[in-house]
Amino acid sequence: MKKKLLALLFGSVLVLAACGGGNNDATEDNGTDNGGETTTADAGDAEKLYEQSCISCHGGDLSGGAGPNLQEVGAKYSKDEILDIIENGKGAMPGNLLSGDEAAEVADWLAAKK
Repeated sequence: MKKKLLALLFGSVLVLAACGGGNNDATEDNGTDNGGETTTADAGDAEKLYEQSCISCHGGDLSGGAGPNLQEVGAKYSKDEILDIIENGKGAMPGNLLSGDEAAEVADWLAAKK
């Protein structure tokens, strides 16, 4: 019984960690102030975005965990389908973890995983 409760709590923490963590201040990761504006240059590359928003469920090597394996997701879904999943969610995955240019950049990167 204790193992089941511990597993449930651990799973809940993973889900909550994936849903939160937004940085609401106007300071970039490198400590410079961008005046509160978001630019595509500030978005960073797809892998960095993945590490910030997706790694907790899909794993550092895309092998999955709480979320599905993404190592060959491009063979199953098109870039547009991946983008739709990122923006709107699917199954237990919430939508809007990434949006706009960031979501498109990660979708393009994942679509190349075949």
